[in-house]
Amino acid sequence: MSSSSARPLVGWYVHHHGAGHRTRFSAVRPHLDADVVVFSSLAAPADLPADTTWVELERDDAPTTGADGVVRHPADASPTVGGLLHWAPVGHPGHTARLGRIAATIAGAAAEGRPLAAMVVDVSVEVTLFARLLGVEVVVVSQPGDRTDEPHRLAYDAASRVIAPWPAGTHDSSALDRVADTVRWVGGISRQDGRRASTPDPVVVPGSVLFVGGAGGTDHDDLWVSVARAARATPGTTWSTLGLDSWVDDPGAAMAAAEVVVTWAGQNTVADLAALGARAVVVPQTRPFDEQLTTARALDRAGLAVVSSTWPADDEWPSLIERARGLRPDWSAWQVEGGAARAAAVVAEVAGRGTQAVGPQGATAVVRDDPAGVLS
Repeated sequence: MSSSSARPLVGWYVHHHGAGHRTRFSAVRPHLDADVVVFSSLAAPADLPADTTWVELERDDAPTTGADGVVRHPADASPTVGGLLHWAPVGHPGHTARLGRIAATIAGAAAEGRPLAAMVVDVSVEVTLFARLLGVEVVVVSQPGDRTDEPHRLAYDAASRVIAPWPAGTHDSSALDRVADTVRWVGGISRQDGRRASTPDPVVVPGSVLFVGGAGGTDHDDLWVSVARAARATPGTTWSTLGLDSWVDDPGAAMAAAEVVVTWAGQNTVADLAALGARAVVVPQTRPFDEQLTTARALDRAGLAVVSSTWPADDEWPSLIERARGLRPDWSAWQVEGGAARAAAVVAEVAGRGTQAVGPQGATAVVRDDPAGVLS
């Protein structure tokens, strides 16, 4: 994708927790006709798309040692400002540096005659407000769960558009209802969208069960042992795993070949299940604001997956696997087909209202020292 003076320059903040936010960016990016500057504490992916610059930000969640030798944790530095924000620790050099880097990049681009036309934030209340204070329209990516707290209300109020990456009506969200005019429910966003139509149908191995973990953490300290016990408790099945002893950036092929997938209720994983038409046992993990529990309940109500609110006991696994085998889920209800393109269209709508500008020429290495310069 070559740069063009007719295309806007768009910023995109990618949260560092887990791999889901970066995965979602990777799914939407091919559909967005813009030059993009990504801000994240994560390292740039090896397959950085063309016309995309990755600005690596300092972390602001690690303890620091002051000149007095005292170790201070940011959680003890009034990070919520009395409930107004989620994370803005006082006196943390990483926090100051990361916001300074974002500001320098945005100001530098504007000084070069290429101001950001929009900023996608996935997810951060603080970056949402900061970008808007810098005069950039913001597109916020929402998450499921109870987001009625004051910080989320602030972020949604500041956003020009809010992308909800699930089908409208999937679950109640009073936080989004109050800003319904700006919300766009785009359906699930999956990197697997469209692949079934362009690739041969996979050979599903009878009795195969694939456990897919995630990078966002788990409720189970002994997950390896728990998965092994589940495998022993289900004679006639053959279990394999991803996210325990091995990790792949794209588990799509393995998921498509499994008769049953056992996994968490993260948004990207559920969207992948939908795109692949998979039969699954879903075990939601503890996340802020009951994000995964909310998604799992929606799957259960729709009959799209077998849901267990906690990791099942050994003697529960045979019936769960058998129930999953018997599913005929109508995953079209999750509206994954075209979801990434619809999300890109929301971003393009907002960016189209701003100043059109030329972005960086081709993929650029991780930025650390001169964020404004790389945009020249």
